[in-house]
Order: sequence, then C-alpha cells, then structure tokens
Amino acid sequence: MNIFLKIVEWLLQKMKIIGAACLVGMMFLTCTDVVGRLMGHPIFGSVELVGFMATLAVAMALPYTHQVKGHIGVEILWQVFSEKTRAIVDLCTSILSLGLFGVVTWRMALYAHTIQKSGEVSMNLELPEHIIIYTVAFCFIIFTFIILQNIIQTIKKLSE
Repeated sequence: MNIFLKIVEWLLQKMKIIGAACLVGMMFLTCTDVVGRLMGHPIFGSVELVGFMATLAVAMALPYTHQVKGHIGVEILWQVFSEKTRAIVDLCTSILSLGLFGVVTWRMALYAHTIQKSGEVSMNLELPEHIIIYTVAFCFIIFTFIILQNIIQTIKKLSE
C-alpha cells in the first residue's frame, strides 16, 4: 500500500506541473493571438487549444488541490464544530465524493471510448478529442485515490 501511495504522490506532483504548464501555455497563446489579431494574423485554432489547455489545467490541479485542502470552505461554521464532529462530516463528504467521482470517472472513460470509436475530432484543428477526455478520466482516477486516502486518514483519526 505504501508503494502505491508513493506512486500516486509522484503522479500528483507531475500532474501539478503539467497543469501549471497548461496555464502558462494558455497565457502565452492568448497573448500571442491577441497581438496577432491586432496585426491581422490571428493564430488558427487558438480557441480550441486554449479550451483544451483549460480543461487539462483544471483536471490536473483538482487532485492536488483536494490533497492540500485548498477548496473553499465555510470556516466560520466549521470552527464551531468539535474535532470529532469535523472528522465525521469530513468522512461523510469524502464518502459521497468518492462515490460521485468514481461514477464520473467511469462514465468519462466510457464517453471517451465512444468518441474514439466515432472518430470525432475538434472543429478547426481536427485534433482527436478522445485523448483529452481519457486524460481527464485518468486525472479523476488519481483524484478518487486521493479521496480514498483522505477517507482512510479520517477513519484512523476517528479511531484514535
């Protein structure tokens, strides 16, 4: 189990870097496209590429954000609860999240397979869209592993 968690942690760090690179790429491509439009030479397909990079940036960052608890929360209400109540609420929401993202991951992989079989491509650049969808499904698998790790940690905290 420890080796598995190390592999997930390694993947998480790589995904974080790829997500950041997508954000930087979006910035450079958008700026270059705007300057190009001013000069009468826009970049063909820039909207598609920015959309793909935005999708990948969010999908790549989601597991890391969950691991470091970087999501927005209602701290005023949360501070009123005891430590045990916080752990129970965290456990319940984590179990629901695990179920939700397990189903979303499964359905996204099926959707990517359907898109791949149909041969659907993006409108302008004709890039295969199923690659992006498979990548997002992979990111969601890592996300479900992070949620599962959070559930295990919470159960250990409650049993102490």
